[in-house]
Amino acid sequence: MISLSLAEIASIVGGQQHDIPDPDREVTGPVVSDSRAVRPGGLFVAFAGERVDGHDFAVGAVEAGAVAVLAARPVGVPAIVVDDVVAALGALARAVVNKSGATVVGLTGSAGKTSTKDLIAQLLQRYGPTVWPEGNLNNEIGLPLTALRAEDTTRHLVLEMGARGIGHIRYLAGLTPPRIGVVLNVGTAHLGEFGGREQIAQAKGELVESLPAADEEGPEGLPLEGGGGRRVGGVAVLNADDPYVRAMASRTKARTVFFGESADAAIRAENVRLNGLGQPSFTLHTPSGCSDVTMRLYGEHHVSNALAAAAVAHELGMPVDEIAAALSEAGTLSRWRMEVTERADGVTVVNDAYNANPESMRAALRALVAMGAAGRARGGRTWAVLGEMAELGEESLAEHDAVGRLVVRLNVSKLVAVGGREAAWLDMGAKNEGSWGEESVHVSDARAAIDLLRRELRPGDVVLVKASRSVGLERVAAALLDGEDGSAAKGGAASR
Repeated sequence: MISLSLAEIASIVGGQQHDIPDPDREVTGPVVSDSRAVRPGGLFVAFAGERVDGHDFAVGAVEAGAVAVLAARPVGVPAIVVDDVVAALGALARAVVNKSGATVVGLTGSAGKTSTKDLIAQLLQRYGPTVWPEGNLNNEIGLPLTALRAEDTTRHLVLEMGARGIGHIRYLAGLTPPRIGVVLNVGTAHLGEFGGREQIAQAKGELVESLPAADEEGPEGLPLEGGGGRRVGGVAVLNADDPYVRAMASRTKARTVFFGESADAAIRAENVRLNGLGQPSFTLHTPSGCSDVTMRLYGEHHVSNALAAAAVAHELGMPVDEIAAALSEAGTLSRWRMEVTERADGVTVVNDAYNANPESMRAALRALVAMGAAGRARGGRTWAVLGEMAELGEESLAEHDAVGRLVVRLNVSKLVAVGGREAAWLDMGAKNEGSWGEESVHVSDARAAIDLLRRELRPGDVVLVKASRSVGLERVAAALLDGEDGSAAKGGAASR
């Protein structure tokens, strides 16, 4: 974090100083909400959660080197006490972002946010210090904690912005005002909470509404090396292939840049193809030229993610050949997202178990089929080990049924539906689509899936593991790879 004294922090957040012998002492280390992550010179933020109260760890945090604690009550060690710790954390993030002068790139969408964020980060860090969240820290706590990692030298701040309702993204954008806003898609994730795609589009579009006008001067900063871009005005980077996202152009005063496979997209892909491993290649077209891309990531859906990242990099002055080279070299920074591992016996495990919604499920299944093509020549099969897609509301039955049917239509060899009612709907959809019998099986839990797979997998098989985060199917992938039951893979110790 940019160094600030305790007195400055107290003023920013409107807090009272308690047990602070030296108000001029500076916070020079990271701001964290997990006492186990405290580093000397840092600030510990104490949240009172449903299961764990961070105030109980305040003394230990200071003993570990924290300068002070941001808390809702006195804790017997140096503390800045506020009425609302979440609001105070946001105010501190806003002050640090303003002080840093970094270009803020905000990103939202129903699917692909984390993968696209990782791509953008890998491109921009070539041109200067870049901060981005680990995993998908995209809410009112995770986003400011990420923003507070910005330092005086930070040039780019890449932030995911998630929403559980109308107004959420507007709030997040107010904490870390973006100069570039990227909207990937409007899908069915969280459909049960929002009530319909129109409502989801309304919420996602708050990002482009928050952008500065196209002719508004940006923060101070030099042009990027090798490019000519400078941070001037707001830019809305929108998916031309999604009608809900395309319509957001009318909701912003920022300049609009479209990406996609549509002919009128400024940043577009042509000649998209997949190799035998399911890795996409395409020709990247930009207003300043074109170049070929061959990605290391798996699945055609990453083409759209790559185009979004390319649009951001192009706006910040990165030459097209360098964009293409960076996209071709980019890997996966976040775990359990199309992680592909081949075992010694020739079985390939695809761990995509971090989360799932209908759009990402369809994309992962198509990637599975492409990856299984080479294995079929050796007698291998494709396995889809799938669980619940959460938060779909009244559409849950129809969406799970549709995914089960898609498994059959794509000619996936085996479906293992894991869990309760929603898994039964997956299994039912598959069996109702075709003359499937033993090809689809419904099992009660991850343990049963592991036992079945260990009995039946053979060399050349490709296994996709995917479900919503709450299902914890990463345990299946871990068990197939390390020979254990996978229980250690379910997120580690509780946050505190």
